[in-house]
Amino acid sequence: MPETTFIIKRYNPEKGVFYTSEYKVPYESDTTILSGLIYIKDYLDRTLSFRYSCRMASCGSCGMVVNKKPTLVCRTLIESVKKPIYIEPLYNFPIIKDLVVDIDIFLDKLKFVKSYIIREKEEDLDKEYIVKPEQLDLIKHSSSCINCMLCYAACPVFGSDEEFIGPAALAILYRYLHDPRDQAKSERIKIASLKNSAYMCSMVGQCTVVCPKGVDPSFHIQRLKVISTLNNLFS
Repeated sequence: MPETTFIIKRYNPEKGVFYTSEYKVPYESDTTILSGLIYIKDYLDRTLSFRYSCRMASCGSCGMVVNKKPTLVCRTLIESVKKPIYIEPLYNFPIIKDLVVDIDIFLDKLKFVKSYIIREKEEDLDKEYIVKPEQLDLIKHSSSCINCMLCYAACPVFGSDEEFIGPAALAILYRYLHDPRDQAKSERIKIASLKNSAYMCSMVGQCTVVCPKGVDPSFHIQRLKVISTLNNLFS
């Protein structure tokens, strides 16, 4: 069985220092980078810390930077990347330990954009609502977001100013703005019009490049700019 080297950037919170560790990892044609990390944890170094959960690219927990690219390691084969493999924690987030980052700032942004359906009357939630195919087409891509935060790690605007609401949260804002069941359209347009919202995006597009689910946050952010501008012109 072939083997490769994992070079992992690590962080010791007790000493406040960064360092690297190298490990030899055996692999087969279907071995993922996540499986390699689990091998290290099980057989080589119990002190290595990282997050993962579903192992099927659905939960977004295992986002890391592999060879300088934000990546979901559960869906990335060792065989498919350049070697040796250099692994870092997600860029632009505080690091808790090793490959584990603090995601509180992202969760705060999801709360800020109100990432849930809002109805004027609570009892309305008990009813059935039919979403037509043409209505679903408007939100199906933005609904695919798994909150992996790879787009935030790739975004130079968020990297320079954490006040920016950011790619995933804005794509989700677009999703609920166009959900026919939602009744908070004006409130959502106001959020899109804030100075730290859609207009802050510089259209680099790296968020779209790294998205593992084809959400295309850059596209949705540009659409929010158009909606916000038209609303301000004609309101």
